[in-house]
This record gives sequence, C-alpha cells and structure tokens, in this order.
Amino acid sequence: MAKEIIQKAQSLFEQIKQTDENGNEFWMARQLAKVLDYADFRNFASVINKAIEACKNSGYEVTNHLVEVNEVVGVGSGASHTYSSYKLSRYACYLIVQNADPTKEVVALGQTYFAVQTRIQEIQQMDAYNKLSSEEEKRLYLRNEMSKHNTYLAAAAKNAGVQDGLDYATFQNHGYAGLYGGLDAKGIHKNKNLKKSQHILDHMGSTELAANLFRATQTEDKLRNENIKGKQKANQTHYEVGIKVRQTIKEIGGTMPENLPIADSIKTVQKKLTSKKKKD
Repeated sequence: MAKEIIQKAQSLFEQIKQTDENGNEFWMARQLAKVLDYADFRNFASVINKAIEACKNSGYEVTNHLVEVNEVVGVGSGASHTYSSYKLSRYACYLIVQNADPTKEVVALGQTYFAVQTRIQEIQQMDAYNKLSSEEEKRLYLRNEMSKHNTYLAAAAKNAGVQDGLDYATFQNHGYAGLYGGLDAKGIHKNKNLKKSQHILDHMGSTELAANLFRATQTEDKLRNENIKGKQKANQTHYEVGIKVRQTIKEIGGTMPENLPIADSIKTVQKKLTSKKKKD
C-alpha cells in the first residue's frame, strides 16, 4: 500500500517537474498549486509565504530555493496568460507541502513524495561530507544539516499535535533526555558550562552533531511513518529514539554525548573557513 502511494505521488509530481540548462530540477508554483488542488492562487500564496519563512528559519538563502518569475498559464481555447509566480527547488516544494492544507489527500501524497526525494538527495550528499578533510569543515556541514532537519522535525511534530513554542521546547527536551542520559536542554547547558545565550548545537563537535542528526532524522521518520498523533506520544517517541541512539553509541564503545567536549562557536568556524576560501 505504501509503495502504491509513493508511486502515485511520483506520477503526479514528476509530470510537472522541469530541468534547467544546468541540469537542476525545479517546479513552477502555479502548476504545483493546481496539482495540490488550490483553485485560487491567492490561497496558495499564503502557503508559499509560510514556506519562505520556514526557509529563512532553517538558515538557508531563500533566493536559492524560491525565485520570483513569470509563468505562462493556459486559460482555455488555446489562449494563455502570463502571471507572476515562483520557480521552486525540491526543498521549497517540501516546505510548501508541509504548510499546505493537510485535509487534502494530494497534499499528503506531496509530503510523501518530497520527503522521499529529499532523503535520497541527503544520502547522495553524504559523499560530499566524506570528502571533507578537517573537523571544522565537518562541523559546519553537519550544523547546516541539523538546521535543515530541525525544520523537517518541527513540521512532523506539528502534524503529530505539537503546536506552540512551549510544546516544541518540551518535545525537544524529550529527545535530548533520551540521548543525553536524562539531561534536558538546561541540563546540557549546565553540564557543559555553556551560557544561557549559547546555542547547544553551535558548540558541538562533529561526533556529537552526527548523533543529534541521527536522532532528528529517525524521529521525523517514525512520527510520519507510524502516523503518531498527540503531544504525549510525540514526546515519548522522541525520547525513545534518543535512547536508541544512545544505546548504539554505547554498543560501539563511543563516548556519551554529555561527556564530549564543547567546541568553538560554529559562527567563528564559519568566518574562519570563509576567510580561508577568499585567501585561496
């Protein structure tokens, strides 16, 4: 059944996928709106605005994923009209379907399609990670991945019933508690002597970031695949995944994440690497 759903989604969204002169795939917003059963583009525009905000919050450059363009749309009898629109990357489409009307069956298909396609891209991108030589480069790469996947995780948690900021903080603390032997965000700060203003993820080394990335991706998958509903169940799921990641670290003889040393701010690392590239 799951395979049939994915195949149906692929058929719908593959049909409107386009490729530019550089081989980059993209979707046009008005075509996507039509497929997602939005008769009035003004209603779809509000979904795009939410996606733009989510893209900003994930730390990505919006113009790399949503580009304002003109789109030619058929209006019947062979005639056409040019309207303002957007050229969308796969990631932009993913954010859009996460913010679209969840009661529409085709939106659920879109969420499945773009989640699967995004995961495939991530696997391919791991080759790029493996080619990185320095700890600083690996940290920056994984920190960016965490930003992206926390956006995905937040969307999955919201779909499960985690609605406001306080709910999400509680949800995140359950994941941390599972992975860090009972420590929540506040406890991790205290254990690692971090200031309140210092973001935990910004001071993790590559090993610790990788563990947290695994926690985030596996929790997102479990919430979606098992269609988990309710804040308490979502929190418990995050906690259980955290525990499983911790057990895996223990089984392979790794250092528990709470015992790993803190690292320089990722912002400092980013500036250093940017400066190095300019010199090179």
